[in-house]
Amino acid sequence: MNLLNAILVGFKEIWAHKFRSVLTMLGIILGVSSLIGMAALVKGMENGMREALIAVGGVERVRLEDADIPPDQQYRADQAVGITMNDVYALQNNAPLMRLISPEMRERNLLMTHAGKSYRPFIFMGTWPNALEMNDHEIGYGRMFNEIDDEGARPVCVIGTGARDELFGSPEEVGREIIPIGQTVNIQGQVFTIVGMFKHYESEQERRAREYVADHPQATNMLARFRNGRSGWVFRMKNNTVYIPLNTMWLRFRASGGSNNIPDPRLSGLAAKVANVNELSQAIEQASKALLRVHNGIEDFSFDTREDWAENITAAIKNARLSGGIIAAISLIVGGIGIMNIMLASITERIREIGIRKAIGATSVDIFIQILVESIVIAIIGGAAGLLTSLALVNLLGYISPTDNTPQITVFACIVAFSFSVCVGVLAGLVPAFKAARLDPIQALRYE
Repeated sequence: MNLLNAILVGFKEIWAHKFRSVLTMLGIILGVSSLIGMAALVKGMENGMREALIAVGGVERVRLEDADIPPDQQYRADQAVGITMNDVYALQNNAPLMRLISPEMRERNLLMTHAGKSYRPFIFMGTWPNALEMNDHEIGYGRMFNEIDDEGARPVCVIGTGARDELFGSPEEVGREIIPIGQTVNIQGQVFTIVGMFKHYESEQERRAREYVADHPQATNMLARFRNGRSGWVFRMKNNTVYIPLNTMWLRFRASGGSNNIPDPRLSGLAAKVANVNELSQAIEQASKALLRVHNGIEDFSFDTREDWAENITAAIKNARLSGGIIAAISLIVGGIGIMNIMLASITERIREIGIRKAIGATSVDIFIQILVESIVIAIIGGAAGLLTSLALVNLLGYISPTDNTPQITVFACIVAFSFSVCVGVLAGLVPAFKAARLDPIQALRYE
């Protein structure tokens, strides 16, 4: 019997026992679809986390923060000054591996009001104009405040779309784009003029939902669902950011916090970007040496790098793939056991048929190949059905999954899942094929 005939016989056997064959294939179908679904879910998570990493400035961004003084330097605690503008100048002059440096002075729980509406931004920060590049912000309307605004400590601000939505109304509520450039808002009792508004940031999933709603206005609930909790926290944070010039923050909100009528000189921190991400460790070492000179050797600062975040993302993705792959592999193995069981039952039913075939000239190799091909055909059909089923499964996961990005099916995952199902079919068919090939034709013909 040639291979083509063996395949045709396999299809005939499946067709002759349709219901039993479908039940046998269910294990393979579920295994393949769950493996692809798991891979798609992990890919969506990976896309969302990397998208968020880029949105906060990328791997090359480093943040300098206050830190506890080491125990061996506690006796000098009263000399620690914290992070000040002296650190900014020290890095500018002595850390050439840092190409961009931006001071940050934050205030929490400041209240913004306009026309009877109030709002508390997630980030309210005084900084330099280069914070736009530092934090990967883009101006949607108006302009970023400039050096002249900062030197003059002018009461100007740049807001995110979250502030616009809360104080002036969102486009969905008003029915048109609201651009509050030139409008004034009251910030903790002081009047500020809005000179710019950041563009609206959104995850890939929210963008697709917005585009879908634009084509299907009746599906407004879809967009509301993503904006009320499904979009990434990084994008919500960026949309709820308000920047003002550093000197404005210093004089208008920190003046009362210092001593001897001098505003509190401490910064909340400073952000920097390294010139070459491959020299990140060298850049941090260089910056650390420059800062230690300013801090008189007191190590009351620390560096927060996004490289740690990237490593955590890689580890999380690896663990998710491993655990999901094991679960899917177990499903496929269970499916293989089902194939083996049904093939053994099929051989028992066909002992006389096998005996007749051997009596008229079929060799043990022919019988072995036929049974093995039948097992593989079941696995292939089950694998193909699993690929189709995975499309529905991934759509379902996209609706209910907690990730910030839609699960994404990859060609590699499909190839791996289908190949694995074929391998399971081969392994599941070996035992029944050996058993059928070793049947004695005389005893097989006598079998009732």
